[in-house]
Amino acid sequence: MPVRRAAPRYARPPLLPRCCPNCLSRCYAKRVRSPDSSASAEKDAVREEGTHVGIVTATADRVTIRNFAELASLTGAIAASGFRRFATYRQATIASLFTNIMFGFMRSYVLLAVTAFGGVVAGYSGPQLAAYVWAGQGLLGVVMLWGWTDLADRIRSGDVVTDLLRPIHPVLNYLAADLGRAGYAMIFRFIPPMAVGYLFFDMYVPGDLVTYPLFLLSTLLAVIICFCCRYLVNASAFWLLDHRGVSMTWLFLSGMLGGLYFPIRFLPDWAAALIWFGTPGPSLFQAPMDILVERDAVAIRFGIIGIQIVWMVVLLWLCRLVQRRAERKMVIQGG
Repeated sequence: MPVRRAAPRYARPPLLPRCCPNCLSRCYAKRVRSPDSSASAEKDAVREEGTHVGIVTATADRVTIRNFAELASLTGAIAASGFRRFATYRQATIASLFTNIMFGFMRSYVLLAVTAFGGVVAGYSGPQLAAYVWAGQGLLGVVMLWGWTDLADRIRSGDVVTDLLRPIHPVLNYLAADLGRAGYAMIFRFIPPMAVGYLFFDMYVPGDLVTYPLFLLSTLLAVIICFCCRYLVNASAFWLLDHRGVSMTWLFLSGMLGGLYFPIRFLPDWAAALIWFGTPGPSLFQAPMDILVERDAVAIRFGIIGIQIVWMVVLLWLCRLVQRRAERKMVIQGG
């Protein structure tokens, strides 16, 4: 009597289902039993083509996070790992502090020379400009305009495919790690330059108590906005494979439009308004530093926070859109 063999468990379906991408991913996904559960919990991991070559599916339906508590716990763990990662680079932190402090002295003397005769320039007094400079030198390590190429490097090496199998969206994954890095930098990269500035210069001290929480909130928003910009710059490697040209353009524009080199208020009113409302640049440095030195009234400071929130929402949505487009057809160099 002939023995009928059962069909392979992971055999490819005979017909290509004409349905949504989520159904496609579930249909072609290899079923992986969860190690911590005896039930038939399944995860969408890697689908196999006819040539038995593993192809990473889209980010949907990998692992289901049941509630917000699980998501918050996972995000917090990633942020803590980002904090610990940068805490290991002690020599790099000391070298960066030394460089930022030296440039802080040079920039302070240049900007203070502008107010030596006029007293107030573009609404900034001498002490306010000193605080502006040293806060900018401290925020340079917190916001981190340059130097982040993790995503682009993983795209070039092909390791980015593993990011699509994690139980958290790639944008949120990298953002959580960046927030941990920013927390470390806020302690060890922001406070020391501010202390040096208060020691050697007559710096402005905020007199309104609401300024301090507004400054912290503005700094958090600046970190998220800057991360989104860096993520988009790195994501260009999905199509270009070499992101260095885009990175050099970002290197030039971010410092100039962000208010790092000089306050945006030094420009004519029409140019300053165009930069404020037309680009996310001022939300990186100009916004938190203007709030800290109390250049504007309280109502205007809340308006600055509102502008940052709008840019944060727009850029986060754009990051998710670019990531989704990149997953439709991914070309990995060397893979």
